[in-house]
Amino acid sequence: MQKQKWASVFPVVGAGQFPAVRMRRLRRTDALRRMVQETHLQPSDFIYPLFVVHGKGVRREVPSMPGVYQLSVDQAVQEAEDAYRLGIPAVILFGIPARKDPIGQENFAPEGIVQKAIRAIKAAVPELVVITDVCMCEYTDHGHCGIVDDEQEVVNDPTLEIYGKVAVSHAEAGADMVAPSGMMDGQVGAIRAALDAAGFGHIPIMAYAAKYASSFYGPFRDAAQSPPRFGDRRGYQMNPANAREALREVALDIAEGADIVMVKPALAYLDIIRQVREAFPVPVAAYQVSGEYAMIKAAAQRGWLDERAVALESLLAIKRAGADLILTYFAKDAARWLGRN
Repeated sequence: MQKQKWASVFPVVGAGQFPAVRMRRLRRTDALRRMVQETHLQPSDFIYPLFVVHGKGVRREVPSMPGVYQLSVDQAVQEAEDAYRLGIPAVILFGIPARKDPIGQENFAPEGIVQKAIRAIKAAVPELVVITDVCMCEYTDHGHCGIVDDEQEVVNDPTLEIYGKVAVSHAEAGADMVAPSGMMDGQVGAIRAALDAAGFGHIPIMAYAAKYASSFYGPFRDAAQSPPRFGDRRGYQMNPANAREALREVALDIAEGADIVMVKPALAYLDIIRQVREAFPVPVAAYQVSGEYAMIKAAAQRGWLDERAVALESLLAIKRAGADLILTYFAKDAARWLGRN
């Protein structure tokens, strides 16, 4: 099919040849280049991740992620206000609890850290879309994304009940959208059913549909204090070698009620973003994860590359691949850079 598509185009495009055809004509000036630019980045493409902790006046930089902080609620509100002023439409919240336990009880407590942050941010910036991560790894003492049995296996179905409780508690606090990231089978359907039963049928779900067991997550685990205490997450996150499996995961999440689907990570999985974009008519998000961010930051600090140019180029590549929304730690900086452009 792709071959036939290009066969119909190339005779027209190739009808003229050099010197009649000169591709550089439309690259000669800034104005000409802007006129024919195919992909455009704007602040409204971004979702800004925030890590929220208990306390007041806390702004603790993550060593492996320069410019990213663990924030108390008052500081998170300031970050949210800054993001909104820059034209960024949404934040996504990750909570770090006061205490961890086997099932992560603070995760669905009315006075949990994320619930407090939701209420404070919505009170300060009502128009900002507040999205919440629905998982368990930050809250559990074992660091896994679900309930663990006596054999240290993550058990799928009992975990779904917890996810439902978490999603409902976030909606009750005022969240505009929930984003399940645990990669449990049936998680979207369970959360959709729990939200609907609690009277939150209007709350959309952004599903981490194709989330890979990637090595790019290391700095995030520092920021969220969520490394697994034993084993790894390959038993539930996807094998980086697989592409067809991603399409099955996305199809299942859409069938269960996902309103937006996500590919994570982004830059090393541009092919997956493109395949999802072409296969499904729903909005597609992509997460430029902590390792992608940290690599650019580290190289820029050493003078090996231009941070602004490389960050914007990487974000442009993610959007060109087909992402409608990009979760990125560069959100505020990128919005400023684009404003100057």
